[in-house]
Amino acid sequence: MARRIAAGAAYGGGSVGLIGAATVGLVLAEVQLAKRRVGGGTAPVPPSADGRYGVAFAGPADPLRFVIMGDSTAAGQGVRRAGQTPGALLASGLAAVAERPVDLRNVALPGARSDDLERQVSLVLADPTGLPDVCAIMIGANDVTHRIPATQSVRCLGTAVRRLRTAGAEVVVGTCPDLGTIEPVYQPLRWLARRVSRQLAAAQTIGAVEQGARTVSLGDLLGPEFEANPRELFGPDNYHPSAEGYATASMAMLPTLCAALGLWPESDHLDGSRREDMLPVAKAASQAAREAGTEVTGARAPWALLKHRRRRRLPAHTEPVRHEDADGGPPHPPASGATWRPA
Repeated sequence: MARRIAAGAAYGGGSVGLIGAATVGLVLAEVQLAKRRVGGGTAPVPPSADGRYGVAFAGPADPLRFVIMGDSTAAGQGVRRAGQTPGALLASGLAAVAERPVDLRNVALPGARSDDLERQVSLVLADPTGLPDVCAIMIGANDVTHRIPATQSVRCLGTAVRRLRTAGAEVVVGTCPDLGTIEPVYQPLRWLARRVSRQLAAAQTIGAVEQGARTVSLGDLLGPEFEANPRELFGPDNYHPSAEGYATASMAMLPTLCAALGLWPESDHLDGSRREDMLPVAKAASQAAREAGTEVTGARAPWALLKHRRRRRLPAHTEPVRHEDADGGPPHPPASGATWRPA
């Protein structure tokens, strides 16, 4: 059961069992209040970011194929420009690091839960243009809000990762974000949302790593920043990230995507100065759920590497070159960030 949802040892048992009857009534009232306040603004339909990035790097090598899947966060709901979505930001970054064009396909669906990954993976594997080199998955928030059993969520994620890895794709999973950072959510519901989110993130880490993926903890990375800057890091509906929020998440995931493809200058050897370690996968998952931007990568079973990769600035926002224009039309200039420096 993904080490009994990973969190039993780390967080002390079932969350609901720790709440008294009076508190349960308060939590239920706060749930209804949050439903009325969250989503009060208008979240734009996610812009299509599919296309080719880094066309000025065109050469004899074929473009890298990059797929992003998951829920509204993966789709980029809350922003209006394609270049502000996580898929576009990550594709631009991959192109700049690899000095090679990147073809992006986004199959994410706003509102999706982990059980939709089966459909999304089937779409990707049936693509007549070819299989992906690397896939990013961002999923989990809707599983929490719809009270999907964590065992079911992790099983669906693990199956999706296994299918993609069997097809030869590298996979990076951005684990469940910290829903306790949503501004209209008050205590004790905020505490409960944070607890359940972290438990699911830890369980996702175990399930994904054991199927051959790498994971990046988004919850702890974005949590303090969302709490400190809710107006800057949340979109107009008070729920989905703004352009700045998506850029923060993308900066955390880009080094791991590059490392999965062998493009990152840092190796998978441990760096003691960055508090990196090799731990049993369950312990690594629990620690990653608490630490900002932590990567977990499988090593020799049952061990995993706990990494804190240096983040890099993303290229300037760029728009995709549609596939029909990528070969015949004049090349668009690449994002301006072909030179990379530590953030």
